[in-house]
Amino acid sequence: MASVSTYLNFPQHTEEAFNFYKSVFETEFTPPGIRRFGDMPPMEGVPPTPDALKNLVMHVELPITGGHILMGTDAPEQMGFTVSYGNNIHISLHPDTRTETKHLFDALSAGGKVTYDLQDAFWGAYFGSCTDKYGVHWMFNCAGQ
Repeated sequence: MASVSTYLNFPQHTEEAFNFYKSVFETEFTPPGIRRFGDMPPMEGVPPTPDALKNLVMHVELPITGGHILMGTDAPEQMGFTVSYGNNIHISLHPDTRTETKHLFDALSAGGKVTYDLQDAFWGAYFGSCTDKYGVHWMFNCAGQ
């Protein structure tokens, strides 16, 4: 089922922030829990993850209220990320189909900037991201066909 969540990027303190949110909302991380950069499988053309980054949070999900899911990641500069206020929050759309994902992606990126082209991701989803012409950051993650 399609859904919307909020995605937070932190400069290497995601685990601390999410443990705080976990205590506030009194919920548990969505299984399998905190996923680390060291858990990423090797990918062709991508250098191995440096040891210093392997324990950082690659992805975590926490249900908060009203069925909303708060998601987050550490965004290390060594991997090309520069976190600043304004780019640290994304609206994450989870459409049911690739067709709907492509339509939304194309419409929201028109006049804006594609930050990650839509493509098959190693976690099995059709993924991409963009910043719209008003500066709002969007992520797309479609697990459907």
